[in-house]
Amino acid sequence: MKKILVSSILLLLTNMSFSQTFVQAYSDIVNQVSQTNVTSYLTEFEALGIKRRGTQPLEDTYNWLVNKYLSYGYVSGQMQEDTFTDAGYTCKNLIVTKVGTVYPNTYVIVCGHYDSIGGTGTNDNGSGTVTILEAARLLQNVDTEYSIKFIHFSGEEDGLVGSQHYVNNVVNATTPKMDIRLVFNIDEVGGVAGVTNNTITCERDTGNPTTNNAASTTVTNELMTCVGLYSSLNANLSYAYASDYMPFEDNNEIITGFYETNESTHPHSSTDLFVNMDPVYNYNVAKAATGAILHFAIATTALSGNTFDNPLKVSFFPNPVKDYLNINFGTLTNKKSNLKIIDSNGRIVLEQNFENPKVVENICITDLSKGMYLVKLGSGDQFIQKKIIIQ
Repeated sequence: MKKILVSSILLLLTNMSFSQTFVQAYSDIVNQVSQTNVTSYLTEFEALGIKRRGTQPLEDTYNWLVNKYLSYGYVSGQMQEDTFTDAGYTCKNLIVTKVGTVYPNTYVIVCGHYDSIGGTGTNDNGSGTVTILEAARLLQNVDTEYSIKFIHFSGEEDGLVGSQHYVNNVVNATTPKMDIRLVFNIDEVGGVAGVTNNTITCERDTGNPTTNNAASTTVTNELMTCVGLYSSLNANLSYAYASDYMPFEDNNEIITGFYETNESTHPHSSTDLFVNMDPVYNYNVAKAATGAILHFAIATTALSGNTFDNPLKVSFFPNPVKDYLNINFGTLTNKKSNLKIIDSNGRIVLEQNFENPKVVENICITDLSKGMYLVKLGSGDQFIQKKIIIQ
Protein backbone atom coordinates (compact mmCIF):
# COMPACT_ATOMS: atom_id res chain seq x y z
CA MET A 1 0.00 0.00 0.00
CA LYS A 2 0.93 3.63 -0.44
CA LYS A 3 2.78 5.90 1.94
CA ILE A 4 1.12 9.29 2.37
CA LEU A 5 3.16 12.30 3.45
CA VAL A 6 0.73 15.20 3.21
CA SER A 7 -0.47 18.12 5.24
CA SER A 8 -4.13 17.16 5.55
CA ILE A 9 -6.94 19.33 6.76
CA LEU A 10 -8.76 18.32 9.93
CA LEU A 11 -12.38 19.25 9.48
CA LEU A 12 -14.71 19.67 12.43
CA LEU A 13 -17.88 17.84 11.56
CA THR A 14 -19.95 20.20 13.68
CA ASN A 15 -19.19 22.98 11.23
CA MET A 16 -20.25 21.01 8.16
CA SER A 17 -23.48 22.04 6.49
CA PHE A 18 -24.58 18.71 4.97
CA SER A 19 -28.17 17.53 5.06
CA GLN A 20 -27.24 14.16 6.53
CA THR A 21 -28.79 13.40 9.88
CA PHE A 22 -28.35 10.65 12.42
CA VAL A 23 -30.43 7.54 11.62
CA GLN A 24 -31.15 5.43 14.67
CA ALA A 25 -31.74 2.29 12.58
CA TYR A 26 -28.27 2.68 11.06
CA SER A 27 -26.75 3.17 14.48
CA ASP A 28 -28.46 0.03 15.78
CA ILE A 29 -26.73 -1.97 13.04
CA VAL A 30 -23.38 -0.20 13.47
CA ASN A 31 -23.40 -0.99 17.18
CA GLN A 32 -23.39 -4.69 16.32
CA VAL A 33 -19.85 -4.44 14.95
CA SER A 34 -17.90 -6.91 17.07
CA GLN A 35 -14.52 -6.17 18.61
CA THR A 36 -14.15 -9.92 19.13
CA ASN A 37 -14.65 -10.55 15.43
CA VAL A 38 -12.21 -7.83 14.40
CA THR A 39 -9.52 -9.20 16.71
CA SER A 40 -10.07 -12.85 15.80
CA TYR A 41 -10.23 -12.12 12.06
CA LEU A 42 -6.96 -10.19 12.22
CA THR A 43 -5.35 -13.10 14.07
CA GLU A 44 -6.66 -15.60 11.52
CA PHE A 45 -5.54 -13.43 8.61
CA GLU A 46 -2.05 -13.15 10.06
CA ALA A 47 -1.81 -16.92 10.59
CA LEU A 48 -2.47 -17.52 6.89
CA GLY A 49 1.03 -16.26 6.08
CA ILE A 50 2.58 -14.09 3.34
CA LYS A 51 -0.07 -13.72 0.66
CA ARG A 52 2.14 -13.32 -2.40
CA ARG A 53 0.95 -14.07 -5.92
CA GLY A 54 1.34 -17.71 -6.87
CA THR A 55 1.54 -18.92 -3.27
CA GLN A 56 -0.62 -21.29 -1.25
CA PRO A 57 -1.23 -18.66 1.48
CA LEU A 58 -2.88 -16.40 -1.11
CA GLU A 59 -5.13 -19.26 -2.24
CA ASP A 60 -5.85 -20.18 1.39
CA THR A 61 -6.83 -16.60 2.13
CA TYR A 62 -9.20 -16.53 -0.83
CA ASN A 63 -10.89 -19.70 0.47
CA TRP A 64 -10.97 -18.22 3.99
CA LEU A 65 -12.86 -15.23 2.62
CA VAL A 66 -15.35 -17.42 0.75
CA ASN A 67 -16.03 -19.43 3.89
CA LYS A 68 -16.60 -16.27 5.91
CA TYR A 69 -19.28 -15.10 3.49
CA LEU A 70 -20.94 -18.52 3.48
CA SER A 71 -21.01 -18.47 7.28
CA TYR A 72 -22.82 -15.10 7.16
CA GLY A 73 -25.59 -16.53 5.00
CA TYR A 74 -24.44 -15.44 1.55
CA VAL A 75 -24.83 -18.16 -1.08
CA SER A 76 -22.47 -19.34 -3.79
CA GLY A 77 -24.64 -17.74 -6.46
CA GLN A 78 -23.80 -14.33 -5.00
CA MET A 79 -20.06 -14.94 -5.34
CA GLN A 80 -17.96 -14.41 -8.44
CA GLU A 81 -14.39 -15.67 -8.82
CA ASP A 82 -12.65 -13.20 -11.11
CA THR A 83 -9.36 -14.78 -12.21
CA PHE A 84 -6.46 -13.11 -13.96
CA THR A 85 -2.81 -13.81 -14.73
CA ASP A 86 0.05 -11.61 -13.52
CA ALA A 87 3.69 -12.38 -14.33
CA GLY A 88 2.68 -15.95 -15.13
CA TYR A 89 0.78 -16.46 -11.87
CA THR A 90 -2.96 -17.02 -11.60
CA CYS A 91 -4.63 -14.73 -9.07
CA LYS A 92 -8.22 -14.25 -7.96
CA ASN A 93 -10.51 -11.39 -7.06
CA LEU A 94 -13.56 -12.28 -4.97
CA ILE A 95 -16.78 -10.37 -5.71
CA VAL A 96 -19.81 -10.83 -3.46
CA THR A 97 -23.02 -9.16 -4.66
CA LYS A 98 -25.94 -8.11 -2.50
CA VAL A 99 -28.89 -7.09 -4.68
CA GLY A 100 -30.66 -3.79 -4.10
CA THR A 101 -34.43 -3.59 -3.92
CA VAL A 102 -34.96 -0.37 -5.90
CA TYR A 103 -31.87 0.03 -8.11
CA PRO A 104 -30.61 -3.55 -8.57
CA ASN A 105 -28.40 -2.63 -11.52
CA THR A 106 -26.60 0.26 -9.84
CA TYR A 107 -23.77 -0.65 -7.49
CA VAL A 108 -22.01 0.68 -4.44
CA ILE A 109 -18.59 -1.01 -4.59
CA VAL A 110 -16.83 -1.60 -1.26
CA CYS A 111 -13.33 -2.88 -1.88
CA GLY A 112 -9.89 -3.58 -0.49
CA HIS A 113 -6.99 -5.91 -1.28
CA TYR A 114 -6.08 -9.12 0.53
CA ASP A 115 -2.65 -9.83 -0.97
CA SER A 116 0.57 -8.91 0.83
CA ILE A 117 4.25 -8.49 0.14
CA GLY A 118 7.22 -8.80 2.49
CA GLY A 119 5.10 -10.07 5.38
CA THR A 120 1.67 -11.32 6.42
CA GLY A 121 0.11 -7.90 5.76
CA THR A 122 -1.96 -7.88 8.93
CA ASN A 123 -2.40 -4.12 8.70
CA ASP A 124 -1.81 -3.78 4.94
CA ASN A 125 -4.41 -4.97 4.27
CA GLY A 126 -5.83 -7.41 6.79
CA SER A 127 -7.28 -4.38 8.56
CA GLY A 128 -9.28 -3.33 5.50
CA THR A 129 -10.25 -6.92 4.80
CA VAL A 130 -11.78 -7.50 8.23
CA THR A 131 -13.52 -4.12 8.06
CA ILE A 132 -15.25 -5.20 4.85
CA LEU A 133 -16.11 -8.59 6.36
CA GLU A 134 -17.77 -7.06 9.41
CA ALA A 135 -19.80 -4.66 7.27
CA ALA A 136 -20.85 -7.48 4.94
CA ARG A 137 -21.85 -9.65 7.89
CA LEU A 138 -24.12 -6.98 9.30
CA LEU A 139 -25.66 -5.94 5.97
CA GLN A 140 -26.41 -9.48 4.79
CA ASN A 141 -29.95 -9.32 6.14
CA VAL A 142 -30.59 -5.59 5.57
CA ASP A 143 -32.46 -4.29 2.53
CA THR A 144 -30.67 -1.55 0.59
CA GLU A 145 -32.03 0.43 -2.34
CA TYR A 146 -28.75 0.12 -4.28
CA SER A 147 -26.91 -3.13 -4.88
CA ILE A 148 -23.60 -3.61 -3.09
CA LYS A 149 -20.52 -5.42 -4.37
CA PHE A 150 -18.04 -6.38 -1.66
CA ILE A 151 -14.79 -6.93 -3.56
CA HIS A 152 -11.52 -8.38 -2.28
CA PHE A 153 -8.79 -7.67 -4.80
CA SER A 154 -5.56 -9.55 -5.34
CA GLY A 155 -2.55 -8.06 -7.10
CA GLU A 156 -2.69 -4.65 -5.41
CA GLU A 157 0.89 -4.94 -4.23
CA ASP A 158 1.99 -5.74 -7.80
CA GLY A 159 0.66 -2.48 -9.23
CA LEU A 160 -3.14 -2.60 -8.79
CA VAL A 161 -3.34 -5.36 -11.40
CA GLY A 162 -6.37 -7.07 -9.83
CA SER A 163 -8.54 -3.98 -9.72
CA GLN A 164 -7.35 -2.91 -13.17
CA HIS A 165 -8.30 -6.32 -14.53
CA TYR A 166 -11.75 -6.02 -12.95
CA VAL A 167 -12.36 -2.58 -14.44
CA ASN A 168 -11.19 -3.65 -17.90
CA ASN A 169 -12.77 -7.09 -18.06
CA VAL A 170 -15.90 -6.80 -15.91
CA VAL A 171 -16.93 -3.17 -15.44
CA ASN A 172 -16.29 -2.07 -19.03
CA ALA A 173 -17.06 -5.46 -20.58
CA THR A 174 -20.62 -5.47 -19.22
CA THR A 175 -23.30 -4.53 -21.75
CA PRO A 176 -24.35 -1.90 -21.02
CA LYS A 177 -21.33 -0.84 -18.96
CA MET A 178 -21.74 -1.51 -15.26
CA ASP A 179 -23.50 1.36 -13.52
CA ILE A 180 -21.45 2.29 -10.44
CA ARG A 181 -22.83 4.73 -7.91
CA LEU A 182 -19.49 5.04 -6.09
CA VAL A 183 -16.39 3.09 -5.08
CA PHE A 184 -15.44 3.01 -1.38
CA ASN A 185 -11.90 1.64 -0.93
CA ILE A 186 -10.59 0.56 2.50
CA ASP A 187 -6.83 0.04 2.75
CA GLU A 188 -4.57 -0.02 5.82
CA VAL A 189 -6.80 1.10 8.67
CA GLY A 190 -5.21 -0.72 11.62
CA GLY A 191 -3.45 2.18 13.31
CA VAL A 192 -0.24 2.16 15.32
CA ALA A 193 0.21 0.34 18.62
CA GLY A 194 1.02 2.50 21.64
CA VAL A 195 -0.27 5.84 20.34
CA THR A 196 -3.65 7.57 20.33
CA ASN A 197 -5.48 6.56 17.17
CA ASN A 198 -8.62 8.67 17.07
CA THR A 199 -8.76 9.94 13.47
CA ILE A 200 -9.45 8.26 10.13
CA THR A 201 -8.34 9.83 6.86
CA CYS A 202 -11.02 10.15 4.19
CA GLU A 203 -9.71 10.30 0.64
CA ARG A 204 -11.15 12.18 -2.31
CA ASP A 205 -10.29 12.33 -6.01
CA THR A 206 -8.07 15.26 -7.00
CA GLY A 207 -6.57 13.80 -10.19
CA ASN A 208 -7.43 13.30 -13.84
CA PRO A 209 -9.93 13.03 -15.32
CA THR A 210 -11.25 16.00 -13.40
CA THR A 211 -14.89 15.47 -14.40
CA ASN A 212 -15.46 13.15 -11.44
CA ASN A 213 -13.62 15.24 -8.83
CA ALA A 214 -16.55 17.32 -7.63
CA ALA A 215 -18.75 14.26 -7.14
CA SER A 216 -15.91 12.52 -5.29
CA THR A 217 -15.57 15.51 -2.97
CA THR A 218 -19.31 15.37 -2.28
CA VAL A 219 -19.33 11.68 -1.33
CA THR A 220 -16.13 12.07 0.69
CA ASN A 221 -17.74 14.87 2.67
CA GLU A 222 -20.68 12.52 3.25
CA LEU A 223 -18.21 9.84 4.34
CA MET A 224 -16.68 12.25 6.86
CA THR A 225 -20.11 13.05 8.20
CA CYS A 226 -20.84 9.34 8.63
CA VAL A 227 -17.61 8.98 10.62
CA GLY A 228 -18.90 11.53 13.11
CA LEU A 229 -22.43 10.15 13.22
CA TYR A 230 -21.63 6.46 13.68
CA SER A 231 -18.22 6.23 15.37
CA SER A 232 -16.08 7.93 17.98
CA LEU A 233 -13.44 8.88 15.41
CA ASN A 234 -12.56 12.25 13.95
CA ALA A 235 -12.35 12.64 10.17
CA ASN A 236 -9.32 13.94 8.29
CA LEU A 237 -9.55 15.03 4.64
CA SER A 238 -6.84 14.01 2.17
CA TYR A 239 -6.48 12.83 -1.41
CA ALA A 240 -6.57 9.44 -3.10
CA TYR A 241 -3.76 7.62 -4.82
CA ALA A 242 -1.92 4.29 -5.19
CA SER A 243 -4.67 1.91 -4.11
CA ASP A 244 -7.43 -0.11 -5.74
CA TYR A 245 -9.79 2.80 -6.34
CA MET A 246 -7.36 4.32 -8.88
CA PRO A 247 -8.33 2.13 -11.89
CA PHE A 248 -11.93 3.14 -11.15
CA GLU A 249 -10.89 6.80 -10.91
CA ASP A 250 -9.16 6.52 -14.27
CA ASN A 251 -12.40 5.03 -15.60
CA ASN A 252 -14.26 8.19 -14.55
CA GLU A 253 -16.03 6.55 -11.61
CA ILE A 254 -16.73 8.34 -8.33
CA ILE A 255 -14.34 7.23 -5.60
CA THR A 256 -13.70 7.71 -1.91
CA GLY A 257 -11.68 5.83 0.68
CA PHE A 258 -10.38 5.20 4.19
CA TYR A 259 -6.73 5.17 5.27
CA GLU A 260 -5.18 5.33 8.74
CA THR A 261 -4.11 8.81 9.87
CA ASN A 262 -1.26 7.64 12.12
CA GLU A 263 0.76 5.84 9.48
CA SER A 264 2.42 2.57 10.41
CA THR A 265 6.06 2.03 9.45
CA HIS A 266 5.60 -1.75 9.23
CA PRO A 267 3.74 -2.46 5.94
CA HIS A 268 5.65 -4.46 3.32
CA SER A 269 7.84 -5.94 6.03
CA SER A 270 7.97 -8.98 8.30
CA THR A 271 6.85 -6.78 11.21
CA ASP A 272 3.45 -5.92 9.72
CA LEU A 273 1.83 -7.88 12.53
CA PHE A 274 -1.10 -7.69 14.90
CA VAL A 275 1.18 -6.73 17.80
CA ASN A 276 2.10 -3.49 16.01
CA MET A 277 -1.52 -2.48 15.36
CA ASP A 278 -4.40 -1.01 17.36
CA PRO A 279 -7.35 -3.45 17.06
CA VAL A 280 -9.68 -1.07 18.92
CA TYR A 281 -9.01 1.55 16.26
CA ASN A 282 -9.74 -1.04 13.57
CA TYR A 283 -13.03 -1.77 15.35
CA ASN A 284 -13.97 1.92 15.32
CA VAL A 285 -13.08 2.16 11.62
CA ALA A 286 -15.37 -0.82 10.96
CA LYS A 287 -18.20 1.03 12.70
CA ALA A 288 -17.62 4.15 10.61
CA ALA A 289 -17.42 2.10 7.41
CA THR A 290 -20.62 0.20 8.18
CA GLY A 291 -22.50 3.43 8.82
CA ALA A 292 -21.19 4.90 5.58
CA ILE A 293 -22.20 1.85 3.51
CA LEU A 294 -25.71 1.95 5.01
CA HIS A 295 -25.86 5.61 3.98
CA PHE A 296 -24.43 5.19 0.47
CA ALA A 297 -26.56 2.14 -0.40
CA ILE A 298 -29.64 3.68 1.34
CA ALA A 299 -30.66 0.96 3.76
CA THR A 300 -34.31 0.34 4.51
CA THR A 301 -35.29 1.68 7.92
CA ALA A 302 -38.85 0.40 8.14
CA LEU A 303 -40.74 -2.70 7.14
CA SER A 304 -42.29 -2.66 3.68
CA GLY A 305 -43.73 -5.07 1.18
CA ASN A 306 -40.30 -5.66 -0.32
CA THR A 307 -38.49 -6.52 2.88
CA PHE A 308 -36.50 -9.75 2.85
CA ASP A 309 -38.16 -12.62 4.69
CA ASN A 310 -35.98 -14.84 6.81
CA PRO A 311 -34.64 -17.34 6.16
CA LEU A 312 -35.04 -17.25 2.35
CA LYS A 313 -34.19 -13.56 1.85
CA VAL A 314 -36.23 -13.46 -1.36
CA SER A 315 -37.60 -10.16 -2.68
CA PHE A 316 -39.77 -9.01 -5.57
CA PHE A 317 -39.24 -5.58 -7.11
CA PRO A 318 -40.25 -3.05 -8.19
CA ASN A 319 -43.62 -3.03 -6.52
CA PRO A 320 -45.84 -1.66 -8.04
CA VAL A 321 -44.54 -3.15 -11.29
CA LYS A 322 -45.36 -2.47 -14.92
CA ASP A 323 -43.53 -4.64 -17.47
CA TYR A 324 -40.89 -6.81 -15.80
CA LEU A 325 -40.86 -8.23 -12.28
CA ASN A 326 -37.39 -8.74 -10.79
CA ILE A 327 -36.92 -11.60 -8.36
CA ASN A 328 -33.99 -11.74 -5.99
CA PHE A 329 -33.79 -15.47 -5.24
CA GLY A 330 -31.82 -15.00 -2.02
CA THR A 331 -30.96 -18.40 -0.55
CA LEU A 332 -32.90 -20.11 -3.35
CA THR A 333 -30.23 -19.04 -5.85
CA ASN A 334 -29.10 -22.08 -7.88
CA LYS A 335 -31.91 -24.19 -6.39
CA LYS A 336 -34.65 -25.70 -8.52
CA SER A 337 -37.67 -23.46 -7.89
CA ASN A 338 -41.24 -22.87 -8.98
CA LEU A 339 -42.93 -19.49 -9.44
CA LYS A 340 -46.68 -18.91 -9.49
CA ILE A 341 -48.54 -15.63 -9.95
CA ILE A 342 -52.14 -15.88 -8.71
CA ASP A 343 -54.93 -13.39 -9.41
CA SER A 344 -57.60 -12.14 -7.00
CA ASN A 345 -59.89 -15.05 -7.98
CA GLY A 346 -57.30 -17.63 -7.00
CA ARG A 347 -56.37 -18.56 -10.57
CA ILE A 348 -52.75 -19.24 -11.54
CA VAL A 349 -52.19 -16.74 -14.36
CA LEU A 350 -48.45 -17.32 -14.78
CA GLU A 351 -46.26 -20.23 -13.77
CA GLN A 352 -42.54 -20.75 -14.43
CA ASN A 353 -39.97 -23.30 -13.31
CA PHE A 354 -36.32 -22.44 -12.71
CA GLU A 355 -33.77 -25.25 -12.85
CA ASN A 356 -30.77 -23.19 -11.77
CA PRO A 357 -31.88 -19.60 -11.06
CA LYS A 358 -29.40 -16.72 -10.96
CA VAL A 359 -29.32 -14.26 -8.08
CA VAL A 360 -31.77 -12.06 -9.99
CA GLU A 361 -34.23 -13.27 -12.62
CA ASN A 362 -36.56 -11.09 -14.71
CA ILE A 363 -40.16 -12.13 -15.46
CA CYS A 364 -42.19 -10.51 -18.25
CA ILE A 365 -45.69 -9.67 -17.01
CA THR A 366 -46.91 -7.52 -19.89
CA ASP A 367 -49.69 -10.04 -20.68
CA LEU A 368 -51.24 -9.66 -17.22
CA SER A 369 -53.99 -7.18 -16.47
CA LYS A 370 -53.62 -4.36 -14.01
CA GLY A 371 -54.48 -5.22 -10.42
CA MET A 372 -53.29 -7.01 -7.30
CA TYR A 373 -51.71 -10.46 -7.45
CA LEU A 374 -50.12 -12.97 -5.12
CA VAL A 375 -46.63 -14.16 -6.09
CA LYS A 376 -45.54 -17.50 -4.68
CA LEU A 377 -41.98 -18.78 -5.05
CA GLY A 378 -40.83 -22.06 -3.60
CA SER A 379 -38.25 -24.82 -3.62
CA GLY A 380 -39.16 -28.12 -2.01
CA ASP A 381 -40.90 -27.39 1.28
CA GLN A 382 -39.57 -23.81 1.40
CA PHE A 383 -41.68 -21.03 -0.07
CA ILE A 384 -42.46 -17.34 0.17
CA GLN A 385 -45.46 -15.37 -1.05
CA LYS A 386 -45.97 -11.64 -1.52
CA LYS A 387 -48.65 -9.35 -2.86
CA ILE A 388 -47.71 -7.21 -5.84
CA ILE A 389 -49.54 -4.56 -7.81
CA ILE A 390 -49.35 -4.51 -11.60
CA GLN A 391 -49.89 -1.04 -13.02
